[in-house]
Amino acid sequence: MGTKYIFVTGGVVSSLGKGLTAASLGTLLENRGLKVALQKFDPYLNVDPGTMSPYQHGEVYVLDDGAETDLDLGHYERFTNCQLSRLNNLTSGQVYQTVLNNEREGKYLGKTVQVIPHVTQEIQNRIELLAEYTKADVIITEIGGTTGDIEGLPFLEAIREFALEVGPHNAMFVHVTFVPFIKAAGELKTKPTQQSVAKLREIGIAPQILVCRCERPLDKDLRRKISMFCNVPFEAVVEEKDVDHSIYEVPLMLQRECVDELVCRQLHLDTPPSNMAHWQEIIRKIIAPQHRVRIGVVGKYIELQDAYKSVYEAIGHGGVANDCGVEIQKIDAEEIERHGAEMVLKGLGGILVPGGFGERGIEGKIQAAQYARETKVPYLGLCLGMQIATIEFARNVLKLKQAHSTEFNSTTPHPVIALLDEQTRVTKKGGTMRLGAQPCQVQVGTLAAQLYGAFVVKERHRHRFEFNNAYRERFLQAGFVFSGKTPDGKLMEMIELPGHPFYLASQFHPEFQSKPHQPHPLFRGFIAAAIEQSRSRRL
Repeated sequence: MGTKYIFVTGGVVSSLGKGLTAASLGTLLENRGLKVALQKFDPYLNVDPGTMSPYQHGEVYVLDDGAETDLDLGHYERFTNCQLSRLNNLTSGQVYQTVLNNEREGKYLGKTVQVIPHVTQEIQNRIELLAEYTKADVIITEIGGTTGDIEGLPFLEAIREFALEVGPHNAMFVHVTFVPFIKAAGELKTKPTQQSVAKLREIGIAPQILVCRCERPLDKDLRRKISMFCNVPFEAVVEEKDVDHSIYEVPLMLQRECVDELVCRQLHLDTPPSNMAHWQEIIRKIIAPQHRVRIGVVGKYIELQDAYKSVYEAIGHGGVANDCGVEIQKIDAEEIERHGAEMVLKGLGGILVPGGFGERGIEGKIQAAQYARETKVPYLGLCLGMQIATIEFARNVLKLKQAHSTEFNSTTPHPVIALLDEQTRVTKKGGTMRLGAQPCQVQVGTLAAQLYGAFVVKERHRHRFEFNNAYRERFLQAGFVFSGKTPDGKLMEMIELPGHPFYLASQFHPEFQSKPHQPHPLFRGFIAAAIEQSRSRRL
């Protein structure tokens, strides 16, 4: 059997959940015994999202090979067993950069370089390259943006041509659209979906499945109406209602709507039904957990749901591992600066400080780390969160009152956090940090070793600054434990404090390797400690 191709498009508005739909479909097909690969095409002109503000793009998701990618790739990895690389995320910036480089090198043999065929062919090349590299049975390609956006047109033309080339039973289109509920009228409206599909058909793409995002259930009459006006079979008009508890309900919802069966029928895939029993158990633990705990996430982009997307998901996975419902309290670090740590953080089962850049809110995060250390509240620091814990310890335990990171104070007399040596000659911003999976040697006898059950692990990084080894002996003498290092011993990767219920921080981003069915060990241990902390407080 050759590779089959599914293209997921979106209409009416952005942020409909195309990524979750694609990831959920990947889950169902994997559980039918198929090898699945997912990729995301982003129409923006940035080469990658690495230089984009969280206010513009949300989280930057980092892969093993160091690629800085769209956050939807996080959904792909969390929902499936895909091993993603930079081949799985393509932007207009990458496409045009490649085409222009080819033109400069004379590869087009003097031809006029045009969107069709040169740009569209480069997009198709990426689909073929992924198929060749992964040997997947099915490749699911999500097209970012909304149908009708001018920047997305080359991608839609490329997949139209590609589907025509491989044939009707080897490629299909799934269109995710919006069926809004108009409160004043008291009913769902199908016209936006009709217009969206009409726009897609103008381009030459006729979707075989319509996934209708909605607040209220679609009744049979509405489905028939959408079916008739969009020229899609009645059974292929699929309801994707807002979930009640967790995004991990979406695969089960789509299974109830027989989406995987429709796909297999269209692509002539002969497979047994998906066995989703393990997924149902995950949902059970989310909906009816045995324990409950409250975790405070102290950050600077708290008002943006997508800025710490992987962190929130990994916390939830830690809850699943402990059969615990987790209430996440999003705390603006500047609120701590204004009102004090005691007032803002009191009553939490655990405190987490995630990664980030820039000076705003830093002092509030330092106060949060101090509060967690002194009051024995479980603390987990990620990337910047490790640097924050280091600065706090230097100031309040080592009495180096002006200790800081040179990222925030270039003239600090005690630069306990400093620029990586390899970064001193870097001038370009994009793709130049310490990125991707790097080995970490875990110290025997530490909490980290106990949690991992291994002494060498690989974790993903995204940073320019590190612990300054000139201060290592002072920290060691004061009881600070470096529980993880690079194999050559030069870079400190994890720190922890013995005698504390759970005080651990990593220079890497463990949240990027956590899944609901494979929770990351650090998050599993963090939530377990938070449960114990909450229980002790009640006794």
